[in-house]
Amino acid sequence: MASSAEFIEFVYDQVAAAGAVRYRKMFGDYMVYCNDKPVLLVCDDTVYVKQIPETLDMFVAHGVTPDVGIPYTGARPHYILDIENPDLAVDMTRMLARVLPLPKSKKPRQKK
Repeated sequence: MASSAEFIEFVYDQVAAAGAVRYRKMFGDYMVYCNDKPVLLVCDDTVYVKQIPETLDMFVAHGVTPDVGIPYTGARPHYILDIENPDLAVDMTRMLARVLPLPKSKKPRQKK
């Protein structure tokens, strides 16, 4: 089951204050970007964040024990972000935009 357009709009509205936020449909679900960095993965109307020390620290700072889930078959486990907690959602998005690297640009294929 893919994420609904209504849900991704809700996610966008919740984190829009974090910076330059946009989202992009990918493989039937969505990636949310902040300042051109991929920060949130939205699959089946659930928001996931990478399991890195900084995300766990952010959950702890907000007094939240995160659930863990697998966004799609073959993916590594991710923390599940309670998107209905706007303070946590915005703080998490800002922090991830600060600590995660920009995606590597793809080199064009060379003809053989």
